[in-house]
Amino acid sequence: MVVLLTARTKVGIIGAGPAGLLLSHLLALEGIDSVVLESRSRRYVEERIRAGVLEQGTVDTLRASGAADRLDREGLEHAGIYLRFDGSDHHIDFPGLTGGRKITVYGQQEVVKDLIALRLANGGDVRFEARATRIEGLEADRPVVVFEQAGEERRLECDYVAGCDGYHGISRHTIPNGVLSEYVRDYPFAWLGVLAEATPASDELIYAHHKDGFALHSMRSPTLSRNYVQVDPHDDIEEWPDERFWETFSLRMETHGPSEVHQGPITDKTIATMRSFVVEPMQYRRLFLAGDAAHIVPPTGAKGLNLAVADVRLLAKGLTEQYREGRDERLSRYSRDCLRKVWRAQHFSWWMTSLLHRFPDDDDYGFKLQLAQLRWLMSSEAAARSLAENYVGWIDSELDEGL
Repeated sequence: MVVLLTARTKVGIIGAGPAGLLLSHLLALEGIDSVVLESRSRRYVEERIRAGVLEQGTVDTLRASGAADRLDREGLEHAGIYLRFDGSDHHIDFPGLTGGRKITVYGQQEVVKDLIALRLANGGDVRFEARATRIEGLEADRPVVVFEQAGEERRLECDYVAGCDGYHGISRHTIPNGVLSEYVRDYPFAWLGVLAEATPASDELIYAHHKDGFALHSMRSPTLSRNYVQVDPHDDIEEWPDERFWETFSLRMETHGPSEVHQGPITDKTIATMRSFVVEPMQYRRLFLAGDAAHIVPPTGAKGLNLAVADVRLLAKGLTEQYREGRDERLSRYSRDCLRKVWRAQHFSWWMTSLLHRFPDDDDYGFKLQLAQLRWLMSSEAAARSLAENYVGWIDSELDEGL
């Protein structure tokens, strides 16, 4: 027999990724209660390997909210990236080009661990293995999120719903047909990524442009390297034994001078397809979409996690003004404001992807055009500054003030 249990809160949050957890934390700082529903187990979400580059604004937000203690101890602060082409490394100096701003390498799963621990330590209501199945009553003042947990169907009544449940979640699909417009671009390649127990071979990320395809050297800690190679999106992971990966990666990272690739045991290996996706608007009545539920970017520009943080920063501000002052101006323009940053990040991610990858229909002409653009980046301070400003996080003078 199905037992219906009802709970009440101000903001029902679907998804315990960075967006949902940070939103719950920011609201709690303002005295606004919330409940986070996550379909997976705590262990699953804490061990799920994802992005690891945090913009300056993301780090500032975590610090200002008291969520950066471990990040400040263990995060790897980087002052730039290397573009490897023509057999040589070329450095983009972030602080010198952006007035001192940097990035920090800190795995998304570590951000999730920190936020979960913080929410639970502060009495936050985060429910794991609680699968949201539908949202009812969006036309009313008190929508209800129906979810399943421990074999029971339960109901969460709330003022507002934050859909932070990713591309495949129920939130976006709850919005009636004809309301949303979708903008999609699929790329004809994927990234094969590995996590290796190997000391990073560089002090900063290396983006490698090679005639055989793109490669990226990144890291997660002083003893863990995160490396990627461009592959066919239809490749099967079984087609890429460790030996083949290291051979391909070493070839694409080659230089005219000494170039060392540190190999080690591979502990994680995945193939991720690449897509650009945006939905407009990002809100419908009392439902607000944030993070991957509303937009996806190819990982080349390191924007996915950072856009999610930008979304919930705006949403938390709007909800705070609504509850404290009875004003809904920020909430009503949430979608418009978010999309300004979303489309800026979409363009940058598309540009970086197009600049560095080999497309199936590319010929030598296309390869030479890419090289010409890369050389221009290193000979024009204005061009290099554009890349640096976008990479560390574009500042919107109107939206970012006071956030």
